[in-house]
Amino acid sequence: MSLLSDLINLDLTDTKKVIAEYIWVGGSGMDLRSKARTILEPGPITDPSKLPKWNFDGSSTGQAPGEDSEVIIYPQAIFRDPFRRGNNILVMCDAYTPGGEPIPTNKRFDAAKIFSHPNVVAEVPWYGIEQEYTLLQKDVKWPIGWPKGGYPGPQGPYYCGIGADKAFGRDIVDAHYKACLYAGINISGINGEVMPGQWEFQVGPAVGISAGDELWVARYILERITEIAGVVLSFDPKPIQGDWNGAGAHTNYSTKSMRSDGGYEVIKKAIGKLEKKHKEHIAAYGEGNERRLTGRHETADINTFLWGVANRGASIRVGRDTEKAGKGYFEDRRPASNMDPYVVTSMIARTTIL
Repeated sequence: MSLLSDLINLDLTDTKKVIAEYIWVGGSGMDLRSKARTILEPGPITDPSKLPKWNFDGSSTGQAPGEDSEVIIYPQAIFRDPFRRGNNILVMCDAYTPGGEPIPTNKRFDAAKIFSHPNVVAEVPWYGIEQEYTLLQKDVKWPIGWPKGGYPGPQGPYYCGIGADKAFGRDIVDAHYKACLYAGINISGINGEVMPGQWEFQVGPAVGISAGDELWVARYILERITEIAGVVLSFDPKPIQGDWNGAGAHTNYSTKSMRSDGGYEVIKKAIGKLEKKHKEHIAAYGEGNERRLTGRHETADINTFLWGVANRGASIRVGRDTEKAGKGYFEDRRPASNMDPYVVTSMIARTTIL
């Protein structure tokens, strides 16, 4: 008699069919939705334009009214499926009305327009996004490793810490790391964060629109893994009030000009442009960010724009290596952990290049 695990791991190669899991961003702008369909191809499939468009009931995701509920999803990026493996795939999609208009929660559409602008294409914008998140106990929505209704010892030993009393959830973190590498996501590292139960993974360097695609699919894979583990994933920018670090999505950025000789001057000019648009960026950098950007816990105050070399209390941090080399990249430390990477990456490109 087969076990459930045997059936889940069945090899479908001989069927000459592929399972494609279509993924899209839901009505809150932060929730991910997905459903699967059979593709009559032996695989491997690598070109999203070869996949059919599909639809879903937008009235059940907060993305359409009941009397006109059909929303169409367009395949945009393909990744290997670490859950089903074989030639099966994960497909990042964006959402449109039946008439072909992007729906309001489709932030990819405008981002793609910015990233296809000739001036932006010429600058080959690179992104590296540091995604922080918190793992919560399922029934009490309290960080894993924390006593129920109580608090662990103060921050200090947990950042990049090891040991059963300091690192909580490492099996989830490592499973996610390997699953992203398998999927073809350019995940570049992981580490334990300052608050216990909080972790970070980094995606990048990724060019243009692919940074958003890769981060959304990395989030999807992480939430699927926490589902298996019976743990709740939180991207709240300040999950625990008080003397505990919040969660951000620091966004590292460079252009071809910044990476070339004389790039440090280009970086300083770009930071000047970001300062002028500070309020506009803050408004688009994630909900609840005012609870995180307080001027404490390695942040700059939300109403103040500061930049500095190696300063983790700044809005924009420039690394010592960049200053020394006279070229390189900078880090925008303002985005919250729940930011939309399509919005943040394209907005930085628009402000600094266009």
